[in-house]
Amino acid sequence: MSVALQGSKGPSMSEATSRRRRAVFLVAAAALAGLAAGSVGVYVSGWGAANGNDRCEASADLARSLKPLAHGEVAALLPADAPQDLSTLVLRQPDGTERTLGSLLDGKATLLNLWATWCVPCRAEMPALDRLQAARGGPDFQVLTLNVDTGDPAKPAAFLAEIGTKGLPDWRDPRMAAFNALKGRGLAFGLPTTLLIDRKGCQVAALHGPAEWDSADAGAVVDAVVAAR
Repeated sequence: MSVALQGSKGPSMSEATSRRRRAVFLVAAAALAGLAAGSVGVYVSGWGAANGNDRCEASADLARSLKPLAHGEVAALLPADAPQDLSTLVLRQPDGTERTLGSLLDGKATLLNLWATWCVPCRAEMPALDRLQAARGGPDFQVLTLNVDTGDPAKPAAFLAEIGTKGLPDWRDPRMAAFNALKGRGLAFGLPTTLLIDRKGCQVAALHGPAEWDSADAGAVVDAVVAAR
């Protein structure tokens, strides 16, 4: 099943090229902002040299199968050479309650998107992520959005309400601890960062920068990750 919404039309070649050029510029700026962020302690439970990456060896076949799908609106997709176990990554709710990513998977393939209200390309891609969740969210797939704002805690929820999102969860990383943990593993360097995670909690691909996540190109990638057992 494709994730593209019925009745939607893809951008023309010139529009797509122009959008990708704008994205390159915006991603570069976002990357610099991410790299400039202060370092904090690694914020995962049991994250280290022996954090269970052996259990992700079988996910390497899935990661390799994604390489031919990295084109069009997701041309920047980077399948993982060595999938890493992210099940112990810690996410926080607005009230301070903490959950590990593994406890949120429930057997679902997951798209984890790191964003901030001050990141222009992040803000631009949120509606597409919301449409992806609406079209495909269910027992086999979910979109998780993790906000890394370090200022006013009311801003993320206010922004999501302002743009009218209906299905995106409001997870937080107010000390940029999860972001820096991922950066230390070479999985994040700027914003937005999107990680595709299989049902076992293994990261099988990453995309650094914005993408049209409700496009047919993205849908083919999501379909492949969902189909893997």
